[in-house]
Amino acid sequence: MDAVRPETLAVFTEWTGERYGAESALRHRDPDGGWATVTYAELRDRVRRTGRALIALGVGPGERVAVLAETRPAWTYTHFGILAAGAVLVPVYPTAGEEELAWVLSDAEAVVVVCDDAAQADRVEALRAKLPALRAVVRMDALPELEQAPEAELLHRARGVGPGHDASIVYTSGTTGLPKGCRLTHGNLGAVQDATQPLIQGGPGDSTYLYLPLAHLLAQLIQFTTLLAGGELCYFGGRIEDVLSELAEARPTHLPSVPRLFEKVHSVVLSLAQAQEGGAERFREAVRLGVLEAEGRLPEADRPAYEEAEKNLYSLVRGAFGGRLGWAVTGGAPIAPATLDFLRACGIPVYEGYGMTESAGLISFNHPGAVRHGTVGRPIAGCEVRIAADGEVLARGPMIFPGYHANRAATAEALDAQDWLHTGDLGELDADGFLSITGRKKELIITSAGKNITPTEVEFAVQRSPYISRAVLIGDRRPHPVALITLDAEEITAWARREGLAALAPDQGLDPAAPDQGLDPAAAAAHPAVRALVEEAVTAANATVSRPARIRAFHILPEEFTVEAGTLTPTLKLRRKAVAERYAAQIDALYG
Repeated sequence: MDAVRPETLAVFTEWTGERYGAESALRHRDPDGGWATVTYAELRDRVRRTGRALIALGVGPGERVAVLAETRPAWTYTHFGILAAGAVLVPVYPTAGEEELAWVLSDAEAVVVVCDDAAQADRVEALRAKLPALRAVVRMDALPELEQAPEAELLHRARGVGPGHDASIVYTSGTTGLPKGCRLTHGNLGAVQDATQPLIQGGPGDSTYLYLPLAHLLAQLIQFTTLLAGGELCYFGGRIEDVLSELAEARPTHLPSVPRLFEKVHSVVLSLAQAQEGGAERFREAVRLGVLEAEGRLPEADRPAYEEAEKNLYSLVRGAFGGRLGWAVTGGAPIAPATLDFLRACGIPVYEGYGMTESAGLISFNHPGAVRHGTVGRPIAGCEVRIAADGEVLARGPMIFPGYHANRAATAEALDAQDWLHTGDLGELDADGFLSITGRKKELIITSAGKNITPTEVEFAVQRSPYISRAVLIGDRRPHPVALITLDAEEITAWARREGLAALAPDQGLDPAAPDQGLDPAAAAAHPAVRALVEEAVTAANATVSRPARIRAFHILPEEFTVEAGTLTPTLKLRRKAVAERYAAQIDALYG
């Protein structure tokens, strides 16, 4: 009987090439704008060429090779080529600033950096004085064309890698300070595959659309899971603006995504409904009926209304995702329950999971066999989870990392003597073993009156409004909470157009016939009607939380939080300290 997976990722493409040879492994945009495919046999051959080139460059077993590139097929060839050569992958976000880039490459002691293009290569070359271990900077597309070591040497290296060897050092983007390098072994990543493979339906003929950055562990796990089962990875064309249009064209069966994509589709459809008289009520009723049908509880008397909604709503939403989407997965941030209900009503189940880099990407997971909305699922097989006395989520199992690279102090803080990983997240386990994440331990706000507040609970309640992009609660060592609010530009523009608020346009009134017309962010943030809209959302949120946690005042910012401004991490997590420093004057004014 065949093994369910290869022993290590070093021989992964040898294993999959033997089993699925002529099946489509990868699909990507060709130069003419169509789609090209790469078979499993071709994937194996391209990985071999990449690995042989790295060996010829002098990369030795256990040495670190960094990848600084956008998600595309060559990323996958490079990834598996590094592992086949017995080396260790160090993924780097293309958006990383110079300080972070220099730190990651120097701390990991990367001997080779594989870059997307000449511009990224030039950035690395400019840092050479800070990188004494660096021997070569290589363009990704040129790597397989370099001098090749003998194939036998590559295969010998790959077979010599064991489960306990490091596969990658993934630097956590971190909301404070410089990132730490999480060592992940082939055994850690294999344990996640062992636990999830039985839960995720897929195989030859299935297609997973991938637009998430492969520098992030979630995208890497999806890559492993899809190829392990013999499915196809379909890469986005490189422009985030085209994701929705590409989904309709690519027609995937599986979609991993951050919550924002799903929430955006939900808010757009809701806005279209609200633009019609009585549309909002019809939309709410359609979602209610769809959820009942999904749960097998639709009364026969409501069947005609359901069929009408199927024709006018559900089928159109499925079509926007390509019409074949069997399921989607999301993580990294909470997703609005209303969005989950909307997609479930339309026949698109979205499964929420939870994990961190230190747990090889996964701790718990909702899946077709066990779902509880509002939770992040039950712990995966082999992973123990318990809640500490202070509410912190602890995890233990074969997927937990052995420690941080060259940082014993941080390792001792994260892993206790019994090998429990201290996640830093606060959570609860219900009677059926489903885990809920309630906040971050270090982000707990303690007011000057001594009241403990979990900011994410309040923020998430405010962000249920489609017009609000983010809410950030402030209040540590202050008398009461206040909030900084950012607007969803698309939703506010559509709302302003419906309301005829000409003052929000920079030069002229908002023209209903000009959907691409710009919006003046400063005018929107200061407009009394917009403030009233935000106040409505804040009031609704305040009604759902305890009195000490209620927002007493808020400020609407004329800009979004961004990675470039340093207020978001590359994985779009909030950098609270950076936000507080950047907007200190606005915060002080709220208390003044």
